[in-house]
Amino acid sequence: MAGPIRKLLIANRSEIACRIAQTAREMGIATVAVHSDPDAGGEHVRACDQAVALGGASSAESYLDISKLLDAARRTGADAIHPGYGFLAERAEFAAAVEAAGLTFVGPTAASIDAIGDKIRARRAAEESGVPVLPSAPVTGDDGADRAAADKLGFPVLVKAAAGGGGRGMRRVDDAATLIDAISSAQREAASSFGDDRVYMEKFVVGPRHIEIQVFGDTHGRAVHLGERECSVQRRHQKIIEEAPSPVVDAQMRASMGNAAVALAAAIGYRGAGTVEFVVAPDGRFYFLEMNTRLQVEHAVTEMVTNTDLVRWQLEVAMGAHLPQPAPTARGHAIECRICAEDPANGFLPSAGRVRRVDHPRGVGIRVDSALRDDWTVPVQYDSMLAKVIAWAPDRAQANARMIAALEGFSILGLTTNIAFLLELLRSERFARAEFFTTTLDAEFAGWKPADQLSFDVAAAAVAMLVRSGRAGGAVGARSSTAGADGAARIADPWETLGAWRVGGRP
Repeated sequence: MAGPIRKLLIANRSEIACRIAQTAREMGIATVAVHSDPDAGGEHVRACDQAVALGGASSAESYLDISKLLDAARRTGADAIHPGYGFLAERAEFAAAVEAAGLTFVGPTAASIDAIGDKIRARRAAEESGVPVLPSAPVTGDDGADRAAADKLGFPVLVKAAAGGGGRGMRRVDDAATLIDAISSAQREAASSFGDDRVYMEKFVVGPRHIEIQVFGDTHGRAVHLGERECSVQRRHQKIIEEAPSPVVDAQMRASMGNAAVALAAAIGYRGAGTVEFVVAPDGRFYFLEMNTRLQVEHAVTEMVTNTDLVRWQLEVAMGAHLPQPAPTARGHAIECRICAEDPANGFLPSAGRVRRVDHPRGVGIRVDSALRDDWTVPVQYDSMLAKVIAWAPDRAQANARMIAALEGFSILGLTTNIAFLLELLRSERFARAEFFTTTLDAEFAGWKPADQLSFDVAAAAVAMLVRSGRAGGAVGARSSTAGADGAARIADPWETLGAWRVGGRP
């Protein structure tokens, strides 16, 4: 039953847990963090009023253990749980267990998650709501029948996991010869990622765009949408850059997609934040892909253009509030970049380790959602995303210019990140013309190498050596020392004395 939320347990970690805690604090709601052993000193633990150790290092031992999460809520007196995104956010059994424990689940009902979380059932619900879907076929396990079904759909086809998302359990297949191996590979990955190896085939759109609609529902039967996000800059179905509004969606298309998304949300009695994702063909026709029953990583671009706080909306709806009428509309343009601990020049291999120094970007129209700090060791057990940078401006060109300036000033010493790669994408003529499709990165940037990596590595190594040797001050300029809190002289940090230098910037 809806009621006031006084203490919120955040069943997640890192930047999204910090993000949720910030809004809860502004609303006067006490917060409880949970953490695994590697996350004991994490920034999200510091951001909350209380913290509970779940134990273990793996997700299965900590953030995916429903019994441990419910016990943490009981021991701290939390009356609500926010799942964030990832982990248990789209697990119907978690929502049901929270409600059964007499707590408020800040998200949709278990019935809604169950109805739409499975992609096969979601397609059925979309069809029944009048939302266009792509031709599809089940995977039967009979090699001959599966090849025949794929031939009927017409290659290329996409093999997709029935459960979960995020590009896992998904394989593009261009001919019958590789179909069975692709099905087996997708099934293995789906089983490993979601505990469910069911897959199906769907017609693949050549030259596709990925555009999603942010929807919201309340407990009083109202559903609205807050416009679209362009998510076509992807690598292996993983989003890298998102923006709102889409540079290729006009008012008529926005209304059609928005109405379709709202119809689907209303049909399942949806409550809270959700996203209906579409693939858009070169001819402008759009087709339902899936519905995510949670807050998206890229929710911040919608917040920036609509001047809303979607986490606040989630908490207010969970407490029984009505959605605002009318729904806010977009103004200006926002772009988001995901900052990840990975090496784009080496097959995007993860790059976990110690962050020796971080300087977050600042500026007009710049927002950073981050859990990074100096001397924090990024765990190897979890997703590689470190932070998100969001830039808003009155138009797309200005938003892009602000984003480039922000990334040039974002320094993370100690880890290899994708910042230089992001800068190259943002500076490209393709991005300026909004000509990225979901397949562009895989086709054209697979062998990417940074042009100035050697000079940057040498500079970073020199700074690190200066810090370690204690000779930084005299080496970098006139401001060779500063006074500490006790008045004693100390050697200046070269990061303080180098001035407006840029990471990934051009000379």
